[in-house]
Amino acid sequence: MQLDDQDFADNLTLLSHTQQQMQKTASVAAASTAVGLNIHKGKCKILRYKTTCTNRITLNGKDFEDVKTFTYLGSIIDEHGGSDADVKGQDDKARATYLQLKNIWNSKQLSANSKVRIINTNVKTVLLYRVETWRITKAIIHKIQVFINGCLGKILRIRWPDTISDNLLCENTNQMQVEEEIRESLKWI
Repeated sequence: MQLDDQDFADNLTLLSHTQQQMQKTASVAAASTAVGLNIHKGKCKILRYKTTCTNRITLNGKDFEDVKTFTYLGSIIDEHGGSDADVKGQDDKARATYLQLKNIWNSKQLSANSKVRIINTNVKTVLLYRVETWRITKAIIHKIQVFINGCLGKILRIRWPDTISDNLLCENTNQMQVEEEIRESLKWI
């Protein structure tokens, strides 16, 4: 089976193996116009993967922009076909979320258990959003685990140079290791 396109609502990604297939956007444009939809040429991008062909792709005389990465439905797609850029984007968003809640982490009125619940609902959900679309590697799991451990360590007020094992940290906060948590979330697939 060969995947030729990805559609969601009014978003479309065309996947092509030849220059001729790439030029099929003209027929998509004609079919779209017939039902009242227009292609926004400023949003159209070309990402080339393992090809030496650099011919321009045009629609109504306008060239589409060649890019190394693009975002589709919130996921970062890159020319390497990996998940690193997407994981980094989610990591950055989770860090920003964590920092916005600094007053909560420093609060003496909230219990550690309440703070862990806030980590789970507000930070982990951002961090692991779309995890089912990632190509999971040991490096990605390690990066995510280090971030989560840092968050949990701050909640438990573990300061450098004090240390705690990952297993003990998870046990003290009633958390699963990230690898196990990801595996659990993927069971439905």
